[in-house]
Amino acid sequence: MAYKIAIASGKGGTGKTTVSVNLFHLLNQRFGGKVQLVDCDIEEPNDVLFFPGAEKTMDKDVFQLIPVIDTEKCSFCRKCATWCAFNAIVVIPPVQFAEVNASLCHSCGACSVACPENAISEKPEPVGKITEYNANGHFKISEGRLHIGSAMQTMLIRELKKQENKDQEIVIYDAPPGTSCPVVETVSDADYVILVTEPTPFGLSDLRLMVDLLQELGRTYGVVINKAGLGSPSVYDYLKKTGIELLGEIPFSESYAASYAAGNLFEEIPNEVTLSYQPVIEKLEQKILVHEGNNCH
Repeated sequence: MAYKIAIASGKGGTGKTTVSVNLFHLLNQRFGGKVQLVDCDIEEPNDVLFFPGAEKTMDKDVFQLIPVIDTEKCSFCRKCATWCAFNAIVVIPPVQFAEVNASLCHSCGACSVACPENAISEKPEPVGKITEYNANGHFKISEGRLHIGSAMQTMLIRELKKQENKDQEIVIYDAPPGTSCPVVETVSDADYVILVTEPTPFGLSDLRLMVDLLQELGRTYGVVINKAGLGSPSVYDYLKKTGIELLGEIPFSESYAASYAAGNLFEEIPNEVTLSYQPVIEKLEQKILVHEGNNCH
């Protein structure tokens, strides 16, 4: 099975995409194109922008099943509304009104089971799209894109992760920002999680939230500090106190910020940034090789 690495952060703007796309590019060079990048930041996927000329190889819609209540059959007993854990169904017996709020529905099917009149059917409703690309001829990139207004982030991420190519040795998940349900769905089965933070009070606060989440999920993790050289040493003090592994640092560089904004990768920018990233790659390689060795026994 592929070694799964999730890239996450407690807040947006810390450099999660920076780490994801460069890690994907560099590991593909080391592992002969056997690495897949899965952009799970489905409300704003942008990983593929760093690989101009990427060829789209698959594009499909993802649907959820929304209950439809036939009021001709319905007895307005309210069992469906009682069984619905998400308060998505409104039934008003005196006026013989029954309706499903599609934005609250999670397609669990409980209402269909509860209905004694067989008055509930289901209709497919699109929640988003999954797209696959080939970059540089053989690099595999997958992304999900949520439809505007849909609240089904977790459902789309779950379907997106099912698109993993079976011949890949490593899969990289670029997680959404924050610590909510879409992040939990992304990192839940990761072999290793890279937490990206910055040396600021906000960075430390959100790093603590992510650490608490990963400890509850039982995931193994380490930290990459982006924009190193700015802010305060509080993040370093926290890592030292808790014994959390510091994988590496990416120094703050105005020239790289400009290059990144133009969609460039590390190897196209100043040496001090590129060289600082090598310890991260080397430590990950060791973890991947240990994983592969364990799978051989």
